Amino acid sequence: MDGRERDRDGAGRARSARPRDGLGRPLPYGADGVARQPEGVVRSPGETVAEAQRLLDAGMPFHAHEVFEDAWKSGPEADAGLWRGLAQLAVGLTHAARGNSVGGARLLRRGAGALAGHGNAYGIEVAGLVGWARELAGRVEAGERIDAAAEAPRLAGPV
Repeated sequence: MDGRERDRDGAGRARSARPRDGLGRPLPYGADGVARQPEGVVRSPGETVAEAQRLLDAGMPFHAHEVFEDAWKSGPEADAGLWRGLAQLAVGLTHAARGNSVGGARLLRRGAGALAGHGNAYGIEVAGLVGWARELAGRVEAGERIDAAAEAPRLAGPV
């Protein structure tokens, strides 16, 4: 690809084949990157939580966000708000770890707000995650540098 062409899938939709780092930032073509999450994977709620937790623990919240996105797009409509809120938390952590304090804090709070109306589901301790996100958002706004792996929340059980 010479920079003038757009990478497109079989249906003609634009996509990016550029390699990415662990926080989802694009790297130059030809660089070694982190394998991307396959799109459109249908998982059970338990598999979604386990895979997202594995990625969060590895310091890859951008990739965890993609797992949550698959869940909200493929699962029952009744669960879409839960998965979307979790995706927003993962993206907020991603931005915070990239040094984007404004975007990180905003998305952490947006995700916390989206989750606040949900009860615990699939072993996910929603109230604990809401508290974690709000506390982290305050630290991010105060200028604290964030390490994604060190700040990874526990999705199930105490946060």
